[in-house]
This record gives sequence, structure tokens and C-alpha cells, in this order.
Amino acid sequence: MNIGIYIYDDAEVLDFSGPFEVFSTAKRLANNDWQVSLIAQTNGPVNARGGFSVNPHYSFADCPELDVFIVVGGDHTHELEKSAVIEWLTHTASTTKRVASVCTGAFLLAKTGLLCKKNVTTHWQDQSDLAAMFKDLTVIANKRWVTDGKFTTSGGISAGIDMSLALVAELINKEHALLTAKQMEYAWL
Repeated sequence: MNIGIYIYDDAEVLDFSGPFEVFSTAKRLANNDWQVSLIAQTNGPVNARGGFSVNPHYSFADCPELDVFIVVGGDHTHELEKSAVIEWLTHTASTTKRVASVCTGAFLLAKTGLLCKKNVTTHWQDQSDLAAMFKDLTVIANKRWVTDGKFTTSGGISAGIDMSLALVAELINKEHALLTAKQMEYAWL
């Protein structure tokens, strides 16, 4: 199974490192064949928030077909303006079995049009902006994550860990998700 996490300059560090840790830990504990990777528009280093530099595993050009696709948040404003990014996100999210976003990654997924008429959430501070910008969404407050069809969106930063554990429960089982949380010394549920 290929699990891909989309990153970009000024992405929130825990938005991608939290899910990466969840899926990597779940993989190790299950001794399964999951491949967890970071994907960026190009192969060069990505400068996430706080000057955190990270090298993606893949670019748009060489990204394998994904089974689970996660779009992270951060300072997403410039990403919304990049037609090549929105086109790639649209294609990738359309062909992937499970799609998720962390925090303001919901804005990027909403820009694809694939969240039209769906229930979603994002960071509490950005919920009113998401609802105003994408009037066809139902933005849910006070939820760590929301699932509607194949799409799951989460609140900000640490909520992406909760959402990722919920995806592990779906992909393997709840007991494995709880074991993963315990291994990470993370209080889940």
C-alpha cells in the first residue's frame, strides 16, 4: 500500500510529520508492506514552517500511484494560486481510494472541487474562512476529524495524528491503531 503525504514550502511541520510517524509506526508494528512517502511539486528540499528543511521522496513527475493520499496545511495561500499544484491534487485525489487533509490542507482539497457538498473540518481558526471561500461545503466545528465518503478532513496540527490513527483503524483495525498510539505514547480516544 502506498501512502503519500503532500508537502510544500511553509507547510506545518506536525501536519506531515505526525501522520508520517503514525503510518510508519503502524507499518513497523504490523510488519506490513506499506510505503509511506512525502511528495512535493519538485525533488528539491521543501522549507516547512520554522525553517524546517525536508527532502521529499517523490515529486509530481515520479510519484507512484497512491492508495492513501494526505494533503497537509500550513501557509497554503500560494499553493491555492498554483494551477499545476491544483491540477495534480485533483488528479491524484480523484484516483486515490482514501483522501485526507490536515488543518488548512482542506482549502487545497476544496479548490479541486472534489469536496463539493461534503462535510469537512479544518483548524478552528480557519473554519469561517473555509466556509466563506467554499460555500458548497458544510464546515463542522468541534470535531478532531470528519469523514464523508472517501474524504477525511481534520482540525489543525495534532488533530492530524488523531485522524491518521482513525485511518489505521480503518485500514487494519482499531486494536492496531490503539497499539500504534501506545507505541507513540500518544493518548488517543
